[in-house]
Amino acid sequence: MDLPLEKDRPGLRELLAFYAEAGVDEALTDEPVDRFAVSEAQPAPLARQAEPARAMPAPSRSPEPRMPPPAVKTPVAVPDEGQVALARQRAATAATLDELRGHLAEFDGCNLKFTAKNLVFADGNPQADIMLVGEAPGRDEDLEGLPFVGRSGQLLDRMLAAIGLDRQTAYIANVIPWRPPGNRTPTPQETEICRPFIERQIELANPKVLVTLGGPSAKTLLRVTEGVLRLRGTWKVHVTSSGMEIPAMPTLHPAYLLRNPAHKKLAWRDFLEIKAKLRSLS
Repeated sequence: MDLPLEKDRPGLRELLAFYAEAGVDEALTDEPVDRFAVSEAQPAPLARQAEPARAMPAPSRSPEPRMPPPAVKTPVAVPDEGQVALARQRAATAATLDELRGHLAEFDGCNLKFTAKNLVFADGNPQADIMLVGEAPGRDEDLEGLPFVGRSGQLLDRMLAAIGLDRQTAYIANVIPWRPPGNRTPTPQETEICRPFIERQIELANPKVLVTLGGPSAKTLLRVTEGVLRLRGTWKVHVTSSGMEIPAMPTLHPAYLLRNPAHKKLAWRDFLEIKAKLRSLS
């Protein structure tokens, strides 16, 4: 069936067919709208005039951010000759072991103090005939504030018991009274700073026999350079700052013996020598 508008609008049939194929099946108005004609009749939209610039409001001044308070830095002592001289001065003024311990607790010249939990001064009987000195505290010693309380301390107790001694008849200390962080080896500067205190501690305890446990202790207190395996088993002499001479036996550290149990026989020989020396001096 032909539409009445076909004569007026050629190609309308094709347009309607296109709409139908495109899915347009409903008119929005009752009368058809020629969009082409409308678009020709309307002028092109004018370019949008630029709006007058709005005055930008002054930015509100936000309060300046608060800076966090400066972190409290842990004091760190620079290990140098000045600290060594100060350590000598403090140690020399101690007339008793209690005074020496107090001077150590107040001394801030060694950086190890600020990373350790406790001062590890000594254990046992300061009136004993024998004094044993290791290198530095470990983790267990740092927690308890006493030397040789971990596995190496348990072995040391058994070694003492083998020659009839215990912590009531022996005096035990370390060259370094503070645990180095991570159980690292103390630096030569740290050792030199602590040396006056342990030397004064030995002098005030005045034992008949001194036993150095491990190479570092022997090198510090006996001023030798050989390794402990060469030194052990041979009597040496520790000379205090006042010139007092104390027989000293270098031997293996209990921690070393735990790693090298085959060398326990060497330490046993050393302790038999120590036992004989104590008998001869009693």
